Amino acid sequence: MELNQVKQVAAKVYKVGKDRVKIIDETRAREAITRDDIRQLVKEKAIIIKSKRGTSRGRARVLKAQKKRGRRKGPGMRKGKKTARESRKKKWIKKVRAQRKKLKEIRPDDYRSKYRMVKAGFFKSVKHLLSAIKKE
Repeated sequence: MELNQVKQVAAKVYKVGKDRVKIIDETRAREAITRDDIRQLVKEKAIIIKSKRGTSRGRARVLKAQKKRGRRKGPGMRKGKKTARESRKKKWIKKVRAQRKKLKEIRPDDYRSKYRMVKAGFFKSVKHLLSAIKKE
């Protein structure tokens, strides 16, 4: 049998395309007549059925590694508002807790009034709070 025909029959037997059939031993492949002969040749690795080619994940892995390192977070990659990444409430909680912690550490004379000012959102940051305490 011609090699082209052997390829075609092997492709039909294994339900794959002709491109996935690779003939290693051409002389033995030419001698094959029946489908059973072809199956035997595949078993003996005289004919190889290549595995299916999928989508490469190589590029995806590189991107993932970069993102893990904190890259690719610039303004071009962001979607939505600023508050979509961190809500206003979460931001507020972080700010207030930090200020209250610092207040507790320092414990100034007018602690209560400063505490209420923190609650009211008067201070922008811990630094702002400290500068206000230092002024007095």
